[in-house]
Amino acid sequence: MVNTLELVLALLAGAVLVVGIFRSLNLPPVLGYLMVGAAVGPHAMNLMADTGGARYLAEFGVVFLMFTIGLEFSLPRLFSMKRIVFGLGAFQVLASILLVMAVGALAGLGWGAAFALGGTLAMSSTAILSKLLSDRLELDSKHGRETIGVLLFQDLAVVPLLILIPALSKPADVLLETLALATVKAVLVLGLVLFFGQRLMRAWF
Repeated sequence: MVNTLELVLALLAGAVLVVGIFRSLNLPPVLGYLMVGAAVGPHAMNLMADTGGARYLAEFGVVFLMFTIGLEFSLPRLFSMKRIVFGLGAFQVLASILLVMAVGALAGLGWGAAFALGGTLAMSSTAILSKLLSDRLELDSKHGRETIGVLLFQDLAVVPLLILIPALSKPADVLLETLALATVKAVLVLGLVLFFGQRLMRAWF
């Protein structure tokens, strides 16, 4: 059992050492960070008994990582990728959900549970994949732009999925009404984020 300062120092020292080793082996540094986190976690060395504190620390890390990744993009560039985002990205998410729902139906899983599982498995980690592409200087490559486009659509799809999936647990007699209300909420939230949010944030910055 160690205090917070000792834990942070151990994490930093372990990350520097492991990432250095991974770079020398031409392996993604992100895997080194994940390995260090797993090593100090409750199922290995168990250096932090309060996993809630580690969770808050991890959330700050993801926020800062996404901020640094966001600095490398621009709105005109993202707008120029709209065909990839709403074409390839939409195809990936919908195809993944339908595939999982088909497998779930064969396994005897209800369509609501299969949809929730498909929506979960259709998502990827934008932070990790973007970091990998950035480290390899592949953000501007063809496959890099396609990957980022798919990730952007996944980030947008999270909003309606988080609204629609809980609605599937409602009773059958009010399911249609609940889904319709959830769809309206999803459209309003996306519109707020994509249009009004952009203008408000631009003026604020």
